[in-house]
Amino acid sequence: MSGVEPVRSQQRSIVVAASSIAATVILVISLAASNSIAAGPEATPSPQTTGYLPSISDLMIATIQPRHERLWQAEQNGNWEFAAYELGNLQGAFDRLGHAHPIEHDISFPDMIAAVTGQPFKELKGAIQSKDTTGFAKAYADLTDACNSCHQALNHGVVEIRVPSRTSASDLNANGTSRN
Repeated sequence: MSGVEPVRSQQRSIVVAASSIAATVILVISLAASNSIAAGPEATPSPQTTGYLPSISDLMIATIQPRHERLWQAEQNGNWEFAAYELGNLQGAFDRLGHAHPIEHDISFPDMIAAVTGQPFKELKGAIQSKDTTGFAKAYADLTDACNSCHQALNHGVVEIRVPSRTSASDLNANGTSRN
């Protein structure tokens, strides 16, 4: 029996040590959680408090341009459902751009966007709904021209968007020869 007592004592010590470690971990987690809750919304800065606002160029390159190209690609592939989806995404991206930058060069940017894109968006929607490739091509070219007219008006004429070709990897004309 004398050999059994040291084993039990050793087991008890291990259980006590494990319980102490577990209790310490639970206490640390609880304290961390309560500090986080006590700190409230200030603990994690929201995008508005970080001071970062993507530039118009950032938003154009990251959201507008890829959607413009995917819209064209969808029609080229005869995927009218995806074309409708991308048209909605493109309109939404322009809306968000206008909200993020309400004034540009002392002009209401949302109003400018609506003025140049309104009619082409309406024509694109109609062409997509009727699966009209000819109507789509005209409306897409009109939208592309509207984008370029806006670039011109904002003194960014060097940024020229084009109707993509089957071989293009982009709708951005970066070859240095402008149509204007």
